[in-house]
Amino acid sequence: MLSHSIPSSKSLNPNSELLTDVEAAKFLGLEPKTLAVWRSTKRYPLSYVKVGRLVRYYKSDLIAFLESRRVHLI
Repeated sequence: MLSHSIPSSKSLNPNSELLTDVEAAKFLGLEPKTLAVWRSTKRYPLSYVKVGRLVRYYKSDLIAFLESRRVHLI
C-alpha cells in the first residue's frame, strides 16, 4: 500500500486567497507565460500550489515575494 503525504494544516494558508495563474500574473503586472517560465526554470523562489495541471498562488505568497524584491534606499 502506498502512503500519500498530506500537508499539515500548518503548511496551508487558510487566511489567504488562492489565485489562478492568470489572476496572479495580473496582480504582479506580468503575463501568465512569464509565471510559467519562472516555474519551469525556478528563476525566482515564488511558491505555488499544483494539483494535477492546475496551478494556484496564495495571494499572501505573492505579497511576500514582492516584499522580498523591495529595494531599500539608504
